[in-house]
Amino acid sequence: QVQLVESGGGLVQAGGSLRLSCAASGRTFSSYTMGWFRQAPGKERELVAAVRWGYGNIYYADSVKGRFTISRDNAKNTVYLQMNSLNAEDTAIYYCAANLLQGITAKYDYWGQGTQVTVSS
Repeated sequence: QVQLVESGGGLVQAGGSLRLSCAASGRTFSSYTMGWFRQAPGKERELVAAVRWGYGNIYYADSVKGRFTISRDNAKNTVYLQMNSLNAEDTAIYYCAANLLQGITAKYDYWGQGTQVTVSS
């Protein structure tokens, strides 16, 4: 089992940047596919970006391509989400999630508590 703790959220002006971090417990971090999800008020949760275990395939939602970058540091048990050119539509609670030895579109079994990102226009 893995425990996930997000950090890095906050209030930023439109056009600004934030970097989210997700620290994972355990000794098999490299075996987990890691994803960043977000949920805005009144909207369904959506997968924003993910990086697969093993080969490290990466996925981005169309809405964030070219603006967000996901990366992982297996030595630090941490996954990051660098968010640039933020706009009001990026305002949401961002969740880190993980699944063990599964693909990017598989079910995610482990979730962090979420971190709020608010973009002011």
